[in-house]
Amino acid sequence: MNFFRIIIVIVCLSFASVTNAQIGGAQLNKSGTTSAQFLKIGVGPRAIGMGGAYTALADDINAMYWNPAGLAKMYSREAYFNHVDWISDVNLDYAGFGMNINEFGTVGAFVSIMSMGDMKVRTLQQPEGTGEMFSAGAVVIGLSYAKLLTEEFAIGFNAKYINEYIWNENAIGFAFDIGTVYTIPFLNQFRLAASISNFGPKMKLQGRDILVVTTVGAGQGNVINTDLQLEEFELPLIFRFGIAVDAIKAAEHRLTLAVDAVHPNDNSESINTGLEYTWNEIFFVRGGYKSLFEENGEQGLTLGIGLNYRLLESLKVKIDYAYQDFGRLKNVQYISLGLRF
Repeated sequence: MNFFRIIIVIVCLSFASVTNAQIGGAQLNKSGTTSAQFLKIGVGPRAIGMGGAYTALADDINAMYWNPAGLAKMYSREAYFNHVDWISDVNLDYAGFGMNINEFGTVGAFVSIMSMGDMKVRTLQQPEGTGEMFSAGAVVIGLSYAKLLTEEFAIGFNAKYINEYIWNENAIGFAFDIGTVYTIPFLNQFRLAASISNFGPKMKLQGRDILVVTTVGAGQGNVINTDLQLEEFELPLIFRFGIAVDAIKAAEHRLTLAVDAVHPNDNSESINTGLEYTWNEIFFVRGGYKSLFEENGEQGLTLGIGLNYRLLESLKVKIDYAYQDFGRLKNVQYISLGLRF
């Protein structure tokens, strides 16, 4: 228990440091100043349909993205597959697996791949293309662990390997997530939660194309190989604080309300809100609003539906869909398939 007390103190100090850092630069919006932007793309139609207000509600395999502590509430095994048609012909595919190991806790693993179509290599001399093609993308692979320390309090962690690439260059990094959730045993299971995502060292592109030939002087043969020094960029650190409550909880009906406060290191603070109605925990309808009060934000209304159907005595199938409005960038569609066994 001493170990977990130390961890909790570290979490509290980390939350305080993130807040103080923002206060110090309160008037500075650092949009576009971090690497690995794909880490900010949300996972799971259930969470997206609720406007991303999922930090306190997370209780399934998607908790590995939003708040790893929520993984402790998963009492079986679950496999999950998620596809997103993101903006500008970008695709994001996510797969995860988690299982509960009794008193040890819950463990999980996930992989997320961002991809886009091949593009022409263009130069100043050949603006229509050189005949070559290049690609760009990113991948993150992670391991998760979560445990209930008491019946009401859980803590969870992620360790992640990150790789971004474009043509012959790539950037490799490592990051950690940590989260907590506390359930108040009254008010229909009122939940308080907090998480920090993408805490880790800066990333920098490296590869053969940063080695260039430079001519010095006027004489022939006065050339040298120059290794360009590229700048390092921080990871998109995100602090989330969320609350969730079942406003209605009856035998056949449940209505859950959730709110998240989001504090990134590369944008202004915002609020996510959402609700979920379910009939018999089989059919789900969701709605929300993402990024309220974000400066110059394009995200907004979100909607979603879901079906949780028992195929066999020991096998449930979950199908979810979400729609997210993206303002001038049109909209984004999410679809997922989950198996619980």
